[in-house]
Amino acid sequence: MAIEKELLDQLLSGRDPEEIFSKDGLLDDLKKALSERILNAELDEHLGEERSEGRVNRRNGVSKKTVLTGTSKVTLDIPRDRSGTFDPKLIARYQRRFPDFDEKIISMYARGMSVREIRGHLEELYGIDVSADLISTITDAVLEAVAEWQNRPLDACYPLVFFDAIRVKIRDEGFVRSKAVYIALGILPDGTKEILGIWIEQTEGAKFWLRVMNELKNRGVGDILIAVVDGLKGFPEAINAVFPQTVVQTCIVHLIRNSMGFASWKDRKAIAQSLRGVYRATNAEAGLVALEAFEEGPWGQKYPAIAQSWRRHWEQVIPFFAFSEPIRRIIYTTNAIEALNSKLRRAVRTRGHFPSDEAAMKLLYLVLNHAAQEWKRAPREWFEAKTQFAVIFGDRFVV
Repeated sequence: MAIEKELLDQLLSGRDPEEIFSKDGLLDDLKKALSERILNAELDEHLGEERSEGRVNRRNGVSKKTVLTGTSKVTLDIPRDRSGTFDPKLIARYQRRFPDFDEKIISMYARGMSVREIRGHLEELYGIDVSADLISTITDAVLEAVAEWQNRPLDACYPLVFFDAIRVKIRDEGFVRSKAVYIALGILPDGTKEILGIWIEQTEGAKFWLRVMNELKNRGVGDILIAVVDGLKGFPEAINAVFPQTVVQTCIVHLIRNSMGFASWKDRKAIAQSLRGVYRATNAEAGLVALEAFEEGPWGQKYPAIAQSWRRHWEQVIPFFAFSEPIRRIIYTTNAIEALNSKLRRAVRTRGHFPSDEAAMKLLYLVLNHAAQEWKRAPREWFEAKTQFAVIFGDRFVV
């Protein structure tokens, strides 16, 4: 909504034009007035929620807080509540910088809120009417960052890279199609995680995977020690065509999930227990013996497709048995990639479908980037695994 000319005349009356944008000028006065109004509206909403839940709480004066803007410092009167449970959203308790509404809109978008939900949130909480076009313009600016991020240089060596995919619905040529979003999550030699890239493709195949591998190589990746994949057709061949020394390992978690897809709900827990003897065997020979025992047992007889599925992928299961327990644990426990997928599915679920690949890429990038900011340290098993990597791979394990 445009600001009325009469209001602008009133605000500018008697002011030196040169001082409007200076320190303690009109803009800083407006920031202070608007911020304090928003903060008071937030406290009113908080007190209303407290009352609805049966708790007694009320206003308790204000406290002074100085925050930095782009050009100066502004001292705000932050309202307080008697119980001390009020934590402002506009300017958090320990925040010392003035909020950027562009960043707030992008943050809400990254948390899976739709454009309509963002508009409603800003209107309800702050009394600000932001158009859908403005929100789209702000979030579209992210696409430049996505392009730069997707083409950034990568490290020379990744001891582990997990490749995984989720399905999203995207409008394409007038039809809503189910497309696969592929994510590469790398583990660096120090154990920290890094998302290497995102790719959207309707169909997967050897040509697509070869393109992805060449892209990683062109961005600086010289070696991948172990690639953990989910049994996609043509993937192992594409990886080894570009990185011939890479050990390709089928994801054990995906194999187990595929196995559960053949069984009824009531039998799945017992089947999962029976399969533990296969992937926890001491070596490949013992694992094959355990698989044969499962195949000949009651669950293998009832669900023959399970053993057949393991046998089809057995060549990519065998490398798993050559590693020590710490490395097996990291390969088997795909918590990092599963946590990412969970965040992505939660954000995608609110969308229904995306209008384009670019719209999907924009949201996925923001969600993944937001998740990566929460990563603090390497897995606790990594120190022991790191030693094992150095022994097994020698000079290829570049620290």
